[in-house]
Amino acid sequence: MASQNQRIRESLEGNYPLPRIDLGEVTVHNIRQLRKLNTVVFPVSYNDKFYKDVLSAGELAKLAYYNDVVVGGVCCRIDTTEDQRRLYIMTLGCLAPYRRSGIGTLMLHHVLRYVEEDGNFDSIFLHVQVNNDSAIKFYQKFGFSIVETKPAYYKRIEPADAHVLQKTLKNNNNSSETNHAASNSSIIANGQTK
Repeated sequence: MASQNQRIRESLEGNYPLPRIDLGEVTVHNIRQLRKLNTVVFPVSYNDKFYKDVLSAGELAKLAYYNDVVVGGVCCRIDTTEDQRRLYIMTLGCLAPYRRSGIGTLMLHHVLRYVEEDGNFDSIFLHVQVNNDSAIKFYQKFGFSIVETKPAYYKRIEPADAHVLQKTLKNNNNSSETNHAASNSSIIANGQTK
């Protein structure tokens, strides 16, 4: 079976139509697809409250479609601890066969556009399992850096440690407080993506 990248190359050569990659709203009608996607993509489980909150997140929660099939999703929330307004990426992930097809980039660009249009965020941050090198490299390409490592962040998965990745948007004189606040988030999330 041809890989996604091979199909895209063949599409560009005229052998197949180009795939259609879109983002769509998370609704009561497709929330179960997001739940199933997260179960497959992430090694952690998300509770009912997570999905209830996602339904009211608006532009901060999107499903990614590849030719009308759900293959990825991104869920964020606004964090206002320690006198900072930050965007926390709770989940951003894509099914393995569709990685390296631009889907993760499309979802992250959506998040970056959201914070740019809002203009009032100090930073964007997320947690990534320490052994997830591909996710770390992915976020670093977009200006994120590791600002802290949290031992035993995850429960019931190994390794349990997580890096806090952050992209600073406003130049604050008190960056150590920003890093400390990012590490104290109470939402369990995982930044695995590609």
